[in-house]
Amino acid sequence: MMKRVLLSIAAGVVLAACQPAVPDSGRGVGFDGTLEDLQRQRDAQLAGQIVPAPAVVSAQPLESSSLAPAPGSAAATAAETQRVLAATRRNPAIPAPQTSVAASGASIGLGNDLRTNSGQEPLQASPSNAPPELVNTAGISRENNFDAVSSQRSIEGDAARLARNRAQYEVVQPEALPSRTGTGPNVVAYALQTSHPRGTQVYRRIGLNKASKFQRACAQHATSDEAQIAFLSQGGPERDRQGMDPDGDGYACNWDPAPFRRAAQQG
Repeated sequence: MMKRVLLSIAAGVVLAACQPAVPDSGRGVGFDGTLEDLQRQRDAQLAGQIVPAPAVVSAQPLESSSLAPAPGSAAATAAETQRVLAATRRNPAIPAPQTSVAASGASIGLGNDLRTNSGQEPLQASPSNAPPELVNTAGISRENNFDAVSSQRSIEGDAARLARNRAQYEVVQPEALPSRTGTGPNVVAYALQTSHPRGTQVYRRIGLNKASKFQRACAQHATSDEAQIAFLSQGGPERDRQGMDPDGDGYACNWDPAPFRRAAQQG
């Protein structure tokens, strides 16, 4: 009985070894070759034939245009900068200094980029450079130079000058403002006595050609304040002999009392 079991196991192992390998369908179609090549390989494997290794397809060389930097990228900006600098050089005979600037751990070769449009090399600042030549400073104040001031003035002299200035200082006490006399009606007082806005009719006006009379009468005064003073001096606001207040609001030649009222409220 034991011999039969062992023979059955041995026969199963032999049959499993002779079973042809099933191709891996999880790899997808079209990755190692065309669909027809994969079908032929699968049929050959099922028939127990030896399938040769698929030929390796060499990658096509990339065109130079595909290696160009994307528009707007840092590489495209750097390439455009190099092109503009090369086009604006005026003296290409000067050897390009091999200078680099470290930025974020990377070095960028500048070449002739540090040269100005004039073709001259930039000035290299160094502590060993000679000091700049002094220009004429005769017109510049030397008040902050103690050595220069001490030769012209002294502490005693400054004290004497300060004493003289204090002796000449005079305090003027404020006095009351004089009252206004002989200047006609006070437009400020009139503005504070009224409360209605401009354009509100308060007084009755009768007459013809109001617009033309208004223009002629107001043209005789330089300001609206002067027109209002003349208007009040001639019987206004009740009477308007010159036609300076055709709408009857009591304000001649578009005079406005609002600024005087605001000033009184703010004070």
